[in-house]
Amino acid sequence: MATQNGVIVTDEKRAEEIRSSLENASDSASGRDALPVAETPKRTWRSYLWDTFDKSPEERRFLFKLDAVILTFASLGYLIKYLDQVNVNSAFVSGMKEDLGLYGNQLNYMITCWTVGYVIGEIPSNMLLTRIRPSIWIPACEITWSVMTILLSKCTSATQIYVLRFFIGLAESAFYPGMQYVVGSWYRKDELAKRSCIFHASSAIGTMFSGYLMTATYNLNGVHGYRGWQWLFIINTIISLPIAIAGFFFLPDVPEITRAWWLTKDEIALAKKRMELEGRANRGTYTKAKFRKIFTSWHIYALTLLYIFFNNGSNYGSQPAFSLWLKSEGYSVAAVNSYPTIASAIQVIFTLVYAWSSDSVFRGARWPPIIFSGTLLIIFNASLAVWNIPIGWKWVCYILGNIGGGVSGLTFAWAHEICSDDNEERALVVATMNEMAYVVQAWLPLIIWQQVEAPYYKKGFITMVFIAAAMIATAMTIRTLQKKENAAKAKEKAAGVV
Repeated sequence: MATQNGVIVTDEKRAEEIRSSLENASDSASGRDALPVAETPKRTWRSYLWDTFDKSPEERRFLFKLDAVILTFASLGYLIKYLDQVNVNSAFVSGMKEDLGLYGNQLNYMITCWTVGYVIGEIPSNMLLTRIRPSIWIPACEITWSVMTILLSKCTSATQIYVLRFFIGLAESAFYPGMQYVVGSWYRKDELAKRSCIFHASSAIGTMFSGYLMTATYNLNGVHGYRGWQWLFIINTIISLPIAIAGFFFLPDVPEITRAWWLTKDEIALAKKRMELEGRANRGTYTKAKFRKIFTSWHIYALTLLYIFFNNGSNYGSQPAFSLWLKSEGYSVAAVNSYPTIASAIQVIFTLVYAWSSDSVFRGARWPPIIFSGTLLIIFNASLAVWNIPIGWKWVCYILGNIGGGVSGLTFAWAHEICSDDNEERALVVATMNEMAYVVQAWLPLIIWQQVEAPYYKKGFITMVFIAAAMIATAMTIRTLQKKENAAKAKEKAAGVV
């Protein structure tokens, strides 16, 4: 039992509510809030459609501007990043293999070279983002990979592609974990999953767009002496450069150091207050004590393991499994590039379903959509491992086999919430999650997704079943650890108001 300003408190949760309301009253009395922001807005049916509908007009206006800039830049940036990441797959099945005389597992090596560069750059890049402005670092890296992409059109050997793919991966390593860090620096818990998932859905749109673009550029075959697959790399760069340059002028950094010209002083103060209410720490410094705290916590290990299982258990290890099956069945180049876009469209739909259900239906719980996704992946991959199944069911398995890709945003939203009270831990954990997932991806496809075994990747499909099961088990473990940690924090806070 505790007493707070004459109020008898018998429940830990109620003690925290009283403490928070008193803090808000104190803030209002001292005039610290430049714009009104509710700690817990009253929830109506409208918030199930979009979370800003239950907030004050000032906060809605602020979030509208924030979404218009951050989500637009993040989504377009990730679209071009993923477009430039997967274009080698589209080019490979559209003439590059034959024109350059590629053979064996050289496509696997091209993917691996990109992955190695990506892995090397991620953690150093995200640590730099706690020291320098994201609005400088991220667009600069985008310009670098955009320019290198066009050089792929001039390659005449696999070795040249290996080298360029390594440096493209190195430049691209800044974007996804970096933008996840930025998104997690502006949005609150009831807003975070939707934005993270909308951001991640751009990867599926990038995959779709790559297929459509390859289908279109195939018609340019021979124009100005370039083959259709070469035009794919050229047009990728033409699309990417304007988006990269726009980042210098629009990306708002993080609230405490932002100099965004499109935000008013009151809106910047509102942004800082929102993160304060969310318990999201400001930027600090990396010290030995901080590193010790980070690496003795379960956060970095459990969250990283979860993302490893997600990343390597969806999208067939980044292999064009669906496309190669279609090619083996004798479908045209247009069909081989177009039909897999249906799977990407389904992924986008499920990504949004996961986001809305997590934020609204499950009231901020991240694990239910992860369990649902993992269960379906077990079914689909087990079916493909059998292989001799009805042709209609095989189409279903391939078309729905990418729905696991939609939970990426949820895993990062979960990480932002778990690591809210330490900015440097949050940046490092987000980068480590993504990096270690790609460390595994650098070698695992060489074992289980060997091109010479296409289209029947028996080892790959069987491995996916076990990875999906491991993802489910890890998500449930994190849920248990988080509940214990939150209970301990609530007990400490309740003791502090005695």
